[in-house]
Amino acid sequence: MFSRVLRAKPVGKIHPSRRTVTTITSPITHPSRSHRVVVVGGGTAGLAISHQLVRSGQFSQHDIAVVDPATWHHYQAGWTLVGGGLKKKQDLRKPLANLIDPKIKLYQDRVDSFAPDQNTITLGNNDLITYEHLVVAPGIKVNFDSIAGLPELLADPEAPVSSIYGYESCDKVFRLINQHRSGVALFTHPAGVVKCAGAPQKIMWLALDRWKQSGLYNATNPNQSPIQINFATALPSMFGVPKYAAKLEELRQTRGVNALFQHDLIAINGNTATLARLDGKDKVHVDFDFLHVVPKMGPHAFIKHSPLANEAGFVDVDESTLRHKQYSNVWSAGDGSSLPTSKTTAAITSQAPVLVANLLAAIKGKQPTSVYDGYTSCPLVTEYGKVLLAEFKYDGVLKETFGRFGVDQAVPRRLFYHLKKDFFPWVYYKALVKGTWAGPSGWIRSIK
Repeated sequence: MFSRVLRAKPVGKIHPSRRTVTTITSPITHPSRSHRVVVVGGGTAGLAISHQLVRSGQFSQHDIAVVDPATWHHYQAGWTLVGGGLKKKQDLRKPLANLIDPKIKLYQDRVDSFAPDQNTITLGNNDLITYEHLVVAPGIKVNFDSIAGLPELLADPEAPVSSIYGYESCDKVFRLINQHRSGVALFTHPAGVVKCAGAPQKIMWLALDRWKQSGLYNATNPNQSPIQINFATALPSMFGVPKYAAKLEELRQTRGVNALFQHDLIAINGNTATLARLDGKDKVHVDFDFLHVVPKMGPHAFIKHSPLANEAGFVDVDESTLRHKQYSNVWSAGDGSSLPTSKTTAAITSQAPVLVANLLAAIKGKQPTSVYDGYTSCPLVTEYGKVLLAEFKYDGVLKETFGRFGVDQAVPRRLFYHLKKDFFPWVYYKALVKGTWAGPSGWIRSIK
């Protein structure tokens, strides 16, 4: 994933060192800067797609290039486990360069701009790269500065403010959970797109269980407990899919969690959180003793201000084929795409094989036939030792892996907990980013 906003420049701008008295009508690039496929983004989607392409056997040395300025690749889905004291953040990251197949050319630089009409991208150092096909998978940006006061409080080790949505702050969460002995604990879920929409409450359930085990929280009589728990969410319910929303609402009520629905955190001043009400009524101020924040998120600027973006700033692709709606040799998957589904690692496991199959077909002059149905998943931790496994596709239609065996996945289970805690982190680095894992479809044996 990209960790900073990248500034877009005017499309087709030529670096001063390349100017001549002759009008340049098309970019001139060194042969080593030309690739059959360029993948923008070395996150989950970018690595899965680029390595599936390599494994197809249809590309020579450096036919494929990956562009990403990051030094480290993080298993971000594991940061909830770090916040709950179940993993160490250092164990969930690896040097990006070590994950790239030697057949792939890695440019550890940012993208400055796109020129899709010329099939080129400009890097931050003003180099031009030419492609035959472009895959855009940079993820989305977590905007910590979108909430007034948040960056300073996260950086302050003494401030009772934390977040699992950053590498620097995710381990602060568990320390603060253990230090919190009394008072109001406030957890937030922002308006707009969110990486793994279940994560804002996963950490709440883990904290609640931790405090319960420590004798600091009594779900049967929360008003008399040393700690009170509030969940402020911009959503109108606990989850977007009715079946899981009903179960989570049941858990909220039986565990005595106070909900502030359609409330969006906009500022923090000392130990007071300011929440905007989405119904337009007066703002609400909540005093807290512990605060877990999920910042607002959105597309990177270099995508938002490019010819590839839709009105919302995401790469504008067909929701079935993952092909760009205007440029037939441009593709996108993952959080940075316009696909109308939850932004999760699980979604990428289904998106990547579809994109790869359709891109390979396009190279052969064929029409895309592989279809993405919107599958995504949220292994929602409800306590230590149990997970509710939400799986669904477009329009919130259920697509449950274990449902065919008569298992009700809305019931939190220990099996699902071990999938989340043990199997998924293992398979992520062993197979997913190497292009050999397709989620519910299992291992990828061959690619044609």
